[in-house]
Amino acid sequence: MTVLLLGGTGEARALAARLAEAGVPVVSSLAGAASPAVLPAGQVRVGGFGGVAGMVDYLRTHRIARVVDATHPFAAQISTNAAAACRHQGTPLLRLSRPSWRTRPDASGWHWVARLADARAVAEGVGHRVFLSVGRQSAAVFTGWQGGYVLLRVVEPPQTPVPDGWEVLAARGPFDFAAERALLLSRRIDVLVTKDSGGDQTAAKLDAAAALGIPVVIVARPPDLPGVPIVDSVDAALRWVTGRH
Repeated sequence: MTVLLLGGTGEARALAARLAEAGVPVVSSLAGAASPAVLPAGQVRVGGFGGVAGMVDYLRTHRIARVVDATHPFAAQISTNAAAACRHQGTPLLRLSRPSWRTRPDASGWHWVARLADARAVAEGVGHRVFLSVGRQSAAVFTGWQGGYVLLRVVEPPQTPVPDGWEVLAARGPFDFAAERALLLSRRIDVLVTKDSGGDQTAAKLDAAAALGIPVVIVARPPDLPGVPIVDSVDAALRWVTGRH
């Protein structure tokens, strides 16, 4: 029973390790090359599938028994393709998605927007020095930022130059409250822009913003795909794969 595990998230790596320990053959599919230090257990493939048709072909030729989509909550295209391919093949599919931040007590006071472009417009109305924590690929939407200073934190540095007035900080979570508070204070941040990525690894910035009274502009997640069961823990995903409910 070979399991195809989509995603390079921390949850995906944790599930790959648990499956390998349980003796379940697992292939982790990553969108791009990863450092050997963070490669998941089991087999690894890198790169896209070539759309729905390519994924259908992969499921068939590699005799994939089950698929777990543990991609980032905002990786909507690969999730949509996986759902279509699994539906075509009749392959069971599970979505492993870290819990949303909407359940936080302070979430009702944030500026929720549907699109990143909307986040920029809202942020310009509430602050001048922005902490931008939206990922390297999404940062381009803010290149016309009118507020002034931008602190962009990313896992990997951008491949193209950033505008004047930007500071790029390359760092990988988890981050703790004290460090996040110190970062916000040292850069005199007055607005935080992020996505509803959820989970605990990067939530400390929200705690620090709340403690300092800094407004938060946050992009809501894409809607869940109909017909795809969802769990929010590695334990639940492992039980689904192994049938140990």
